[in-house]
Amino acid sequence: MPEFSHINNDRAYMVDVTEKDDVHRLARAEGRIHLRPETLEAIRSGEVIKGNVLATARIAAILAVKQTSSLIPMCHPLPVGGVDVDFHDGDGFISAEVAVRTYGRTGVEMEALTGVSVALLTIWDMVKSAEKDEDGQYPETSIEGICVTEKRKS
Repeated sequence: MPEFSHINNDRAYMVDVTEKDDVHRLARAEGRIHLRPETLEAIRSGEVIKGNVLATARIAAILAVKQTSSLIPMCHPLPVGGVDVDFHDGDGFISAEVAVRTYGRTGVEMEALTGVSVALLTIWDMVKSAEKDEDGQYPETSIEGICVTEKRKS
């Protein structure tokens, strides 16, 4: 049976990291948002009504990284040393990658995952009017593949 570090005697608790050494840590996460071809072209050409989609999503990702411990109950507040946010065009999608660095006692995977998630949600929010069909649904829009791709400490 797997061991769950945030459960003790059937009660949730925050793991005590005070005895751990401070070390350099990095976590990288990625994910994708699938959009209509016309929407992708509007993002590329800077013609989205709400403004620069990727610049806004980059700022949203950085803000989300810094707020992770306020959103995830057992996540320790950490000093964020750096955040890199990159976007790449794919065939029918945009991928987002967020790398987070810190010097501390616990990893920054949740921060990287939160940053990617909010970046992709921000893209969706900024283009949702172009993505809706005649019934107000999103038949071609989806977010997928959010995962940690790297975790390091040194």
